[in-house]
Amino acid sequence: MRLVHALIAKSIAETLLVATLAVAFYFVTFPPYFHGWGELTPTAVSGWVVNQSAPSEPVVVQLFIDGTFVASGTANLPRPDVVEAGWSQDEWHGYSFAAPQLALGPHQAEVYALHASGGGLRQTLQLVGDPIGFVVDDSGTLSGVSPIRIDR
Repeated sequence: MRLVHALIAKSIAETLLVATLAVAFYFVTFPPYFHGWGELTPTAVSGWVVNQSAPSEPVVVQLFIDGTFVASGTANLPRPDVVEAGWSQDEWHGYSFAAPQLALGPHQAEVYALHASGGGLRQTLQLVGDPIGFVVDDSGTLSGVSPIRIDR
């Protein structure tokens, strides 16, 4: 009976160890540190993003439309509203991507923050806010959209 209890205790200890390692790996690889907001204007995808673990550092962002990579940039444009909302001590966290030429009809834009971990050996993308749906009309402008505020 002691052997059975010892084996059960060992199994529980191993399960807790593996779970702890998995959670630690997840938070290192996919940190929940990025906060942001995005919107579509008639000609661009704009917004802001802050890395809460390093709020003074600019964040590299990537734009995907309909699941396809479109552009990469750095969130280093002035956004005084970020300071006013208390997300950062400085305003240099804005981004703006000019809208590429797209087919008429509905589309979806997603902005991702690029996170490097493992001393730069691994890079992962974290979605900033929710995907933004929009429609390209006959004149080639983005329409039928309104800003969507994301507080995460």
